[in-house]
Amino acid sequence: MSEIVLEVTGIDGFYGSSQVLFGMALEVGKGQTLALLGRNGAGKSSTMKAIAGILSPRSGSIRLAGREIRGLPSHMVARAGVGFVPEDRQIFSDLSVQDNLEIAAKKGADGTCEWNIERVYKMLPLLAQLKGRMGGQLSGGEQQLLTIGRALMGNPGLLLLDEPSEGLAPIMVQKIGDLIETLRQLGTTIVLAEQNLHFCLGLADSAVVIDRGSAVFSGTIEDLRANDDVKRRYLSV
Repeated sequence: MSEIVLEVTGIDGFYGSSQVLFGMALEVGKGQTLALLGRNGAGKSSTMKAIAGILSPRSGSIRLAGREIRGLPSHMVARAGVGFVPEDRQIFSDLSVQDNLEIAAKKGADGTCEWNIERVYKMLPLLAQLKGRMGGQLSGGEQQLLTIGRALMGNPGLLLLDEPSEGLAPIMVQKIGDLIETLRQLGTTIVLAEQNLHFCLGLADSAVVIDRGSAVFSGTIEDLRANDDVKRRYLSV
């Protein structure tokens, strides 16, 4: 594997007294896409929130480009270079598309500014057409594109996408898939949490399957494709 951008080792996560992550571990190399797969409730979103600093693990390690970020507040994790696209999108419904993007603008952790509003609009021309529309007036797919565009405005070194295809019409799922593929070709490092294995097969380089808060499989996407037992037991395929 290439240079490791994200290394998660042995994290235990809790909501109050309820433990949801049990020694969770994964790693992703620079420019690679990792699919984090599992059924609903398996712990995918909790893992993403732990990496993003929203859920603070009680133990273990989360290293970003060699730097320990476990325990940092979420705004410091973002400054360190993590862009998070949450499952519920969390756009500002009373702000325009343009304002939603501009409010997220910042340089990358290394001071670079590869992404600006002009480049986001070029990448996502649908948003350019809707730039004056309020966020609350967008369809679910349009909101998902906006959330990804907003994350890119922060010039992340690592992009976390939590269930980006969930609940979208097939044509929007295809648009999201095409966008992820384009970002891959640009060398973006991505962790993609999904229930939909077929959505990930053509996009990911490697995969981690999670069940009940623990990793039960880790390997290449080809290894997972060939492992009928794991797919049947944990992914209902």
